Amino acid sequence: MTLAIALRHQFPTTAVDMAFEVPSPGVTVLFGPSGSGKSTVINAAAGLLRPDRCRIAVDDQVLADTDAGIWLPPEKRHVGLVFQDSRLFPHMSVETNLRFGLRRSGGGPIPFDSVIDLLGIGALLRRRPHTLSGGERQRVAIGRALLAQPRLLLMDEPLASLDAARKAEIMPFLTRLKTSLKLPILYVTHSLEEVAHLADSLVLIEAGRVAAHGPAPNVAARADLLLGQRDDAGGIVPCTVESHDSQRLLTSLHGGGTSFLVPLMDAPLGAPCRIRIPAREVILASLPPQGISLHNIITCRVRQTAPDPAGQTAMVELALPDGALLSRVTADAVGRLALRPGTPVLALIKSTSIEILRE
Repeated sequence: MTLAIALRHQFPTTAVDMAFEVPSPGVTVLFGPSGSGKSTVINAAAGLLRPDRCRIAVDDQVLADTDAGIWLPPEKRHVGLVFQDSRLFPHMSVETNLRFGLRRSGGGPIPFDSVIDLLGIGALLRRRPHTLSGGERQRVAIGRALLAQPRLLLMDEPLASLDAARKAEIMPFLTRLKTSLKLPILYVTHSLEEVAHLADSLVLIEAGRVAAHGPAPNVAARADLLLGQRDDAGGIVPCTVESHDSQRLLTSLHGGGTSFLVPLMDAPLGAPCRIRIPAREVILASLPPQGISLHNIITCRVRQTAPDPAGQTAMVELALPDGALLSRVTADAVGRLALRPGTPVLALIKSTSIEILRE
């Protein structure tokens, strides 16, 4: 099963021409600068924009195919929409807002009580939207979209209007949503943190074109892409909890075909998680160091190097047995260590530098 989108559209000042196909269900993150065309994809999928030419299909259901003369109107697409602002009805209680979505759907496989529990909004049902925090309003907006029984959920920068504290409040609920409901989700964001937490597939959009797309860990670790040149770039590795060492206060995670030691976690053996390792935290060496405090010395092979525009640093893409990492080093280090495609190296990573993201 797949989510497939192809569209072309000429705006007054720019042209959009993009296509991608990703597995379904799962979270597909559209990532790129403002004005690159991310929201155009969302609007076309929702039926709010009719492109000059397009084909949009969710699993076996074609929502639009201009060549075949198919264009389902928005109300026939069974698509849920969540925007930056919650767009709740201010005169209705939270419960009435939620049941509005349920009434319009006519019922379906997503029960009211399950959505309440999933999003932790049971205590809010009698309140009005103006009494809620930004994070609470967005959770209610997500609940209303889910109760519309969508075959596709569209989320256009749902956390963009929230401060850091509210984002931290709502992120666990988005992670729970991703794992509990087997829905295809298109998610627009500018935040690499949201990419790391949520993305199963990643679509990079630049100037109305798809620069790259594929599994999020693969795309995030590409040194040759603009995403990989960012100061906050890093590798994403799906892992499982391998073992705990209560004496050393360490947990071993297995992922990417190797093991990583992190500070002791409160998680059962076999539990899934993700880790994100910022490129700036990965040191490269040609020989094993002696008498060093860090725990992770990972055998890798250089896949490619990409200098930054100023030529002072370079991003090094590192192949794991079944994954990839990034390391930002100086141009001098590239020369001293003779870092070329195929060069074996050791990646040195502090356990405290590994960001643990729960599934």
